Amino acid sequence: MRYCHSPYRYSRRRTREVAVGDPDNGGILIGGDNPIVVQSMISVDTLNTAECIDQSIRLAAAGSQLVRITAPTVKAAANLAEIVGGLRERGCRVPVVADIHFKPEAALEAVKWVEKIRINPGNFADKKKFVVKEYTDSEYAAELERVEKRFLPLVDKCNELGRTMRIGANHGSLSDRIMNRYGDTPRGMVESVIEFAAIARRRRFHNIVFSLKSSNPKITVAGYRLLAARLAELGEDWNYPFHLGVTEAGEGDDGRIKNAVGIGALMADGLGDTIRVSLSEDSVREIPVCAGIISEIPRLVNNSYDIAEIEPSYNPFSFERRPSVEAEASRGFKIGGNRAIGVVAERRVFNDFSEKPAAFKDVAPEAVYEELELEEVNPVEGALPISSNKPVTIEDGIGLPAIPAFRLLAARLKKEGLRNPILLKDDLLPRPGSVDPDTSLLCASISLGALLADGIGDAILVRSDRDSVRSQTLAYNILQAVGARIFKTEFISCPSCGRTLFDLQYVIESVKARTRHLKGLKIAVMGCVVNGPGEMADADFGCVGGAPGKVNVYVGKKPVRFNIPQDAAADALEDVIREHGKWIEV
Repeated sequence: MRYCHSPYRYSRRRTREVAVGDPDNGGILIGGDNPIVVQSMISVDTLNTAECIDQSIRLAAAGSQLVRITAPTVKAAANLAEIVGGLRERGCRVPVVADIHFKPEAALEAVKWVEKIRINPGNFADKKKFVVKEYTDSEYAAELERVEKRFLPLVDKCNELGRTMRIGANHGSLSDRIMNRYGDTPRGMVESVIEFAAIARRRRFHNIVFSLKSSNPKITVAGYRLLAARLAELGEDWNYPFHLGVTEAGEGDDGRIKNAVGIGALMADGLGDTIRVSLSEDSVREIPVCAGIISEIPRLVNNSYDIAEIEPSYNPFSFERRPSVEAEASRGFKIGGNRAIGVVAERRVFNDFSEKPAAFKDVAPEAVYEELELEEVNPVEGALPISSNKPVTIEDGIGLPAIPAFRLLAARLKKEGLRNPILLKDDLLPRPGSVDPDTSLLCASISLGALLADGIGDAILVRSDRDSVRSQTLAYNILQAVGARIFKTEFISCPSCGRTLFDLQYVIESVKARTRHLKGLKIAVMGCVVNGPGEMADADFGCVGGAPGKVNVYVGKKPVRFNIPQDAAADALEDVIREHGKWIEV
């Protein structure tokens, strides 16, 4: 199955054009030859009409071309009439998307007032109970028939009113039916959205946008690739646009890196027609990150070289690290084999760290780039004149960006039966002058993240940021974002929305302050139960909104303490971590 035109040369996936609202009166077009659409979500209670209007106007002014508003109840859905009316009275024509979970009745009310509606096939007609059951084919068909009866009224209403629908599966909220047949997998997400789309298509409804989101960028990337390949197999008229995003990515640099890895890696392959960067911050701050990712992509893809097709070294639909031999790259520094992916720095950076206090040791480089014994090659030229098993990288200035160049290198090594370890560089086309830290973060995260998600790379070199500490911290953060190397506490947190039951940013800050020294633990802070227990299932501990101003404390996906006031969330979480023997004193 092919998920893109070529892994070595950029070509945007051809999709049908989907209108959201009237393009001649403030609406937008998604897909086709239209530019990538930027969108975000407000974070206030949908019944607070004035604040919803104000936040929506702020988002639109910041550059959000769609504004999403949650509609958790029929009453909240009905209030969308007041919100949209207020926006239009104030001259704001931005199309509005209603976000629906659990309540088909709310969807039928919301669709009357908004231009687009988002439904989650994992909970539209199902409640997740984590029930283990083996379905026979007839039982599975009966379940789909039940789902169809619940879903068709909304499809018919969208057809009647000319609305658009996003069918958006989240990794953390797949239905029990899907989980039991396909597992907690990218394929499960793919089959989930295809089932719902097939129902819509039987009513000749095609105003569809797909999304598949996970807090794990590698699962996100694999899911969208598999969806693109499956749709191509189903036929040319299944060419629906993609909404890209990484959910529960967190905040700060960690959140930006996860988003850049997942969204950027897919866009570099020509996938994606609209994007939303999810951050546990004021949603206005998501828009510059969206714009930054979009603006970086042309630099990071190949639009010039015609590269003869060669079988890639990686399986695009499931992660597996490229097999390599262990080799000594310099005295005492080995890479490849089963070793953790190494972090290399230029000599000036390495020397800087030799003068840093012990507090910086967790992000210190492990070897000097200029002292490595490795081969630098140009994979465009054909066969690789290298010795067996010696570490290898790509020489600068070959005219190819890092993603296609290192993919080509790995493919040529595989073709020639070589398993040399590979040193990845974040940029093979150094820019003149200095680059601001935000741009460096996105450039390195997209380039290295895409390759690491392919399973390519045994060591990495970040040099797009000239600051020693920032560049090394970025290197380790990228490795942690793709699950390649854990050097600090891993935090999973959702972006705030109208469903959030407590002060999300406050609790995140208090939990981080209390637990950031617990290296190797995964800790989640989730606003509500929509994705909470599912998306944080691989977290060790977490807090999930349980009631207004209160959280429930979880161990894995099991709640163990209930209705803890948000001011006491960090205390309760510490107590639970201590009870399970995972607490370490500072």
